[in-house]
Amino acid sequence: MTNRPDFYKANPHVVKTMMKLEERIQQSGLEQPLLELVRLRASQINGCAFCMDMHFQDAVKGGESVRRLATLSAWRESPFFTAREQAALAWTEAVTLVAQTHVPDEVWALVSEQFSESEAVDLTLLINAINGWNRLAIAFRKVPN
Repeated sequence: MTNRPDFYKANPHVVKTMMKLEERIQQSGLEQPLLELVRLRASQINGCAFCMDMHFQDAVKGGESVRRLATLSAWRESPFFTAREQAALAWTEAVTLVAQTHVPDEVWALVSEQFSESEAVDLTLLINAINGWNRLAIAFRKVPN
């Protein structure tokens, strides 16, 4: 495997731009536990070990139960997630896998029952941001330390 640059050091302007997205997400009013569930689920789908490790730790530090985190990849079969969280996770999967799913109306129906239009846009920004972070981390082979 060829060594790849640390994207944080190679182009700090890109990281600064991504951090502006994160600032907006933090100001969105979406619940912090929900933010971490979405980040972790998208990272699982994308296979981003660096982000999975980071957001697992952040979720635990924020008070999230290890039991819920352990069943996150099987959230549909788990009794541990609220209807709002389930809608957000369905949206996360559909948006993350957009080339396959084209984000179906059935998933939008779930989201629109649980989130205001403004919240749905913020949720989608969150999903876009974590997918961007995943792609940077995977492309440049960033690994958990």
